[in-house]
Amino acid sequence: MRIQGPALRLTVFVGESDRWNHRPLYTEIVHRAHRAGLAGASVLRGCEGFGASSRIHTARILSLSEDLPMVIVIVDAERKIRAFLPELDELVEEGLVIIDPVEVIRYTGRGMKGRGMEGEA
Repeated sequence: MRIQGPALRLTVFVGESDRWNHRPLYTEIVHRAHRAGLAGASVLRGCEGFGASSRIHTARILSLSEDLPMVIVIVDAERKIRAFLPELDELVEEGLVIIDPVEVIRYTGRGMKGRGMEGEA
């Protein structure tokens, strides 16, 4: 698979303690994105933040939080990102979902060079 040029970045903000069927919500989102054939997904763990509840969550040693911010970032072609949104409607009860336009300059993985990975994004 090769992506180059205009694309969308889907960013999902949830809490570390958010669950879907006894599994971390961020894990469920990544696995569904994989099954949907999206180009890739990364989960980033925040060290401090707050959301709609206005409660600050932090990793500082004196105030350890069990609900740090988790950010899932997915970049792919617009039609594929938009097709994935119903999955998030089902999964994300509390959190923030945003989409913004990006330009992909380079997207390649190990072992992809010279393997004819050109294709539809």
